Amino acid sequence: MVTTTDDDSDPFDAIVDAPFDAALSERYLVYALSTITARSLPDLRDGLKPVHRRLLWAMRQLKLDPASAYKKSARVVGDVIGKYHPHGDASVYDAMVRLAQDFSLRYPLVQGQGNFGNIDGDNAAAYRYTEARLTKTAIQLMAGLDEGTVDFIPTYNGEESEPEIFPGLFPNLLANGATGIAVGMATSIPSHNVAEIIDATLLLIDNPHTEHAQLMEVFKGPDFATGGLVVDSPEVISQAYETGKGAFRMRGRFSTGRDEAGTWEETGVEKLGGGQWQLVVSEIPYMLAKGKLIEQIAQLIGDKKLPILEDIRDESDEQIRIVLVPKSRNVDPELLKESLYRLTDLESRFSLNLNVLDSHRTPGVMGLKLLLQEWVYSQIDILLRRTRHRLDKIASRLELVEGYIIAYLNLDRIIEIIRTEDEPKPVMMAEFNLTDRQAEAILNMRLRSLRKLEEMELRQEREDLLKEQDELQKLLDSPARQRTRLKRDLTTLRKDYAETTELGRRRTTIAQAKPTVEFSMDAMIEKEPITVILSQRGWIRAAKGHVPLDGDFKFKEGDGPAFTFHAQTTDKILIALDNGRFYTLGADKLPGARGFGEPIRTMVDIDADAHIVAAMPHRPKTQLLLASNLGRGFAVETDEILAETRKGKAVMSTKPGVRLAVVREIPPEHDHVAVVGDNRKLVIFSLEELPVLAKGQGVTLQRYRDGGMSDVTTLKLEEGLSWTMGGDSGRTRTEKDMVMWKVARGAAGRLPPNGFPRDNKF
Repeated sequence: MVTTTDDDSDPFDAIVDAPFDAALSERYLVYALSTITARSLPDLRDGLKPVHRRLLWAMRQLKLDPASAYKKSARVVGDVIGKYHPHGDASVYDAMVRLAQDFSLRYPLVQGQGNFGNIDGDNAAAYRYTEARLTKTAIQLMAGLDEGTVDFIPTYNGEESEPEIFPGLFPNLLANGATGIAVGMATSIPSHNVAEIIDATLLLIDNPHTEHAQLMEVFKGPDFATGGLVVDSPEVISQAYETGKGAFRMRGRFSTGRDEAGTWEETGVEKLGGGQWQLVVSEIPYMLAKGKLIEQIAQLIGDKKLPILEDIRDESDEQIRIVLVPKSRNVDPELLKESLYRLTDLESRFSLNLNVLDSHRTPGVMGLKLLLQEWVYSQIDILLRRTRHRLDKIASRLELVEGYIIAYLNLDRIIEIIRTEDEPKPVMMAEFNLTDRQAEAILNMRLRSLRKLEEMELRQEREDLLKEQDELQKLLDSPARQRTRLKRDLTTLRKDYAETTELGRRRTTIAQAKPTVEFSMDAMIEKEPITVILSQRGWIRAAKGHVPLDGDFKFKEGDGPAFTFHAQTTDKILIALDNGRFYTLGADKLPGARGFGEPIRTMVDIDADAHIVAAMPHRPKTQLLLASNLGRGFAVETDEILAETRKGKAVMSTKPGVRLAVVREIPPEHDHVAVVGDNRKLVIFSLEELPVLAKGQGVTLQRYRDGGMSDVTTLKLEEGLSWTMGGDSGRTRTEKDMVMWKVARGAAGRLPPNGFPRDNKF
């Protein structure tokens, strides 16, 4: 008989037949939960992710307190990944570097020595070169770890233990903020001012029913490590904290300078004499690398997209100082600031998403009030655990003190028992009614300790311990005392982060932005005359200057001129297609005229079967006359047809067989419309009968039995119609008496005056 062992078994016997989607979803769910609870989201109680908690714990184990010497970062990283956090050394060191950067953390938890990166965006030196130790803030965050305040859990390999959370009173979650992306959820919490966090917490402790609006009176909003300004309204900020979701507009700060009256104000304008001035940026938005901002602005100058700015210089040392030199002294400083806000990251957004793990390790988005309440509950729990731990210690010490007192009162007999008895411990316990611990403590005393056994001192110690025990028991039994104790401890902590201290003063100004300076982006383009040339096949270019429109322009073989007109680089060019769509091009972005230009289809999305019927510079606050080949039309405001995207804007609705045929600008002095059909009949009607629409098919301009419209134009009736006669003379004929053709809109009309062009074009 052959028996099979595990080694001989068929590996296919271990295969489980299960639906693939169920197996995949089950395993992905495990991964997702692990990412959410053990990697990406901070804990509400101490505001830390596991990697940060393990870093600080390892540094505490190495006794790297603020008063001790620095140790190599490599030593810290090695301990962390070897004992607590089995991940890559690079990710652990990056996390440690961030904890030491005063431009990343509002209240740094690690004090670094060496190159820990800078606000320019440069990376830190390798961990073999840098050294680190804990800051006072980190010590406050870990205070109470030895007092039974939190549970300790085994490390990943079971060889060590680590705290589940840190019990300290420092409100790290809001003070330093956090960002993280998990699976299906993320968190984004800005840093805040500790003094304001404590003030809001004290309000809630005094009155749990405090309204959100009352909290926001003391809790102003974000306080970023790099300063700057938050320019949203108080209502927007309050709404974001009430729901736990929102966003803030951050701006850099221009340095203070003297205004015309000689007083200091935050203008950023430095007077240089002779009317010259320059702008100085002294603070930049949070998480923005200074080098990236300077590169952005330099690129704008190089591309001539900010012509009112001449130059940018970085004169920073330990303090940020970015100097912006205007093109001339006549440039409006507010216009320059506003353009920088719009075109660069000098104004950026920071999203608020208060998604954290609560005391049960459950993720959820919380409003400010709920978050502070949950944090208070956790601190009360930590206070109770510390109290119970201390009571246990007092009970243990009291037991020994009672034993020492008995020994002191019977010292000679105790010594006699120890000298004469083979087993003195049971004899002592029986004769003096001692507990096992008391007898063991007496037997373990050294001879030199006998002289310290003075009854008064022992009785005083017992009295002090009993008094402390009574106070702690009252604290344990009274929620009111617990709140009072927490308030007292918070008030003491607040002194280290008061507004008058360098670390505690508010860095970010919360101030609603002034009304935006209205300016067109045309102001950012250098104004120069150009001549726009659009060919029959749709190739467009712009020649510098206003050259003659009938000039000898070169085209590709088989191509020729279609539209030629003068414009400025600040203009928008309107392109109309026969399918009724209008497109907008920036004149400053047109290719030069050295070659044949570029196909217009590479700049905008034009249907393959559509044809260009008109091209012209946009003139603000004017009207265009649009008409289809079947004689329907309307007027449209030019400002209404500007398109912001490549897809253009549908203005005239068309269907099979109908196309946009004529686009003409309506001069303000014109008062009538003239329409001529393919049947060579002319009708003139009042311009007031032509509706002004934003889009549509329009109304009937002229009625036809067969055929369609040939041309349409506008005129001033008292001046009549003019047209160019044929031949070499180039003479223009004018027919002033147009009463015979003036009828209501939609009429059939009658034959035009003698001499009207045979091609039926005005």
